Amino acid sequence: METGRKAIKALAKEASLLPQEELLQVLASQEDLTIGIPKEISLQEKRVALVPEAVALLVAHGHEVLVEAGAGENSNFTDIDYSESGARIIHDRKQVFEAGIILKVEPPSLDEVALMERGATLISALQLSVQNKDLLAKLSQKRITAIAWDLIRNNNGLYPLVRAMGEIAGNVSILIAGNLLSGEKSKSAMLGGISGVRPSEIVILGAGTVGEFAARAAMGLGAQVKIFDNRPHRLVRIQQSLGHRVWTSTLQPSVLNEALNTADVAIGAFRGDGSRSPMIVSEPMVSSMKEGSVIIDVCIDRGGCFETSRMTSHESPTYIEHGVIHYCVPNIASSVSGTASQALSNILAPFILGIVSDGGLELAIRGANIVKSGVYMYKGVITNKDVAEERDLPFKDLDLFLATF
Repeated sequence: METGRKAIKALAKEASLLPQEELLQVLASQEDLTIGIPKEISLQEKRVALVPEAVALLVAHGHEVLVEAGAGENSNFTDIDYSESGARIIHDRKQVFEAGIILKVEPPSLDEVALMERGATLISALQLSVQNKDLLAKLSQKRITAIAWDLIRNNNGLYPLVRAMGEIAGNVSILIAGNLLSGEKSKSAMLGGISGVRPSEIVILGAGTVGEFAARAAMGLGAQVKIFDNRPHRLVRIQQSLGHRVWTSTLQPSVLNEALNTADVAIGAFRGDGSRSPMIVSEPMVSSMKEGSVIIDVCIDRGGCFETSRMTSHESPTYIEHGVIHYCVPNIASSVSGTASQALSNILAPFILGIVSDGGLELAIRGANIVKSGVYMYKGVITNKDVAEERDLPFKDLDLFLATF
């Protein structure tokens, strides 16, 4: 009997030395997703969440995409474009919102939330400053999992979608300023400079992404640029990014006022850390600006940087106050909706495919990748502390909440 035991132990030892098959985790098979893309109903929103090429990518991976009829028309994408890319064109709006994943550009309205299926996943912008105050409560009642594309952060700490929209807004703000500066209500002047003629002066408030790309565009046209920010490290960074010794200053009222007195264009791109942009330029400062000069307030969706700013629309974008032309349209990126939609799609389509490859939303969140950074509500529970504090609502830490499942 003892001999038998020794023989078994010897065999076991020998077996342990043999090559072993690696046991890999097998993710539970995921059903093909159904993604709904409704038409944006906000008067200020012309973008669409996915362009036809991005839809074709998702369809090629076996997912169903429901596109509401006319969803892409403001971005110059027809229903035929989407149909040829494999999407189903839906004329019943309610049917689009019955999809498991709702993909939008702007936050949903209360009526849209009412159409959503219980337990669905919403991917849209958060925009707390402009969304309905009852929206979070309505989403919670439906036990929605909500991901904000403007909160999605990559491994480098950057916000890819916010940066993409900021690049567009910065470039477009200079194009708009050039059109307004050369118009009949202004000085009929060219934005920039030529030999023998004084260059235009551009004052930019904020050294973030919008400010950087506005500066690039203005300098490319030959304008003289002055950049203000209250964070010295950002002024250093923008100097390095531009690769040029551009004029910079901290936000000192006397220096800012002097710069505005001779400015042809002032661009407000200082968002600040709170829900509202800080009011940097007072009404007396605006009144001291040259007649026919231009203000572009990119931050108007957060209250604006200029005391004289009030929200306008794409249909009626400007007004004149103290002889200064004001352009205060929120969501400037939407004015070039085709380009902006393409930029959104370039990130959102791979984002959705990444969720699937990770084994589903819950596994993607547990994997602590970029998906987790955008989640502000999980199954009806607010999991983002900043969002909860802004609305004075309770929240649960996402990691602790997932540990209970």
